[in-house]
Amino acid sequence: MVTLTPLEAELLEVAGSVPDPELPVVTLRELGVVRAVHVRDADAVEVELTPTYTGCPAVEAMSVDIERALHAHGVREVSVRTVLSPAWSTDDISAEGRRKLREFGIAPPRVREAAEPVGITLGPTRTRGVDMGAALEPIRCPHCGSADTELLSRFSSTACKALRRCLACREPFDHFKEL
Repeated sequence: MVTLTPLEAELLEVAGSVPDPELPVVTLRELGVVRAVHVRDADAVEVELTPTYTGCPAVEAMSVDIERALHAHGVREVSVRTVLSPAWSTDDISAEGRRKLREFGIAPPRVREAAEPVGITLGPTRTRGVDMGAALEPIRCPHCGSADTELLSRFSSTACKALRRCLACREPFDHFKEL
């Protein structure tokens, strides 16, 4: 475990408080993409940012927003470095981030038992009970809580989400896919 100086902890909080440009209901810290802040000298910091997936189009906007927030906090020189290893995982989303996604109408990614690869199974799209025999909870509707949902499209408004519909209340909703 890396020990942060009080200044690094403060700057990490500032950088992490930036809203995600695609999901402004959650902060970059809650999403788990701001990994570290390193103080390089009296007026320079480097922020490590891990995108949700390689090629994420929001990385540039996130970087600019982090720079803006740290400049406003009094840091003169800010560099944001994209770090791809270790890769981001939906396991990195905080409990608060998951709660905010659900309240916003997006089914958060399911919590996995262990940090293992997420298998992809092609087949029926309904998710009554346990999804496709996997050890994951069913995808619940963020509107009514029903586990009786179906996949409409493996991709939604962003590549990180799938489009689903609840078969109980008939409302469509995004599901933040497990990665």
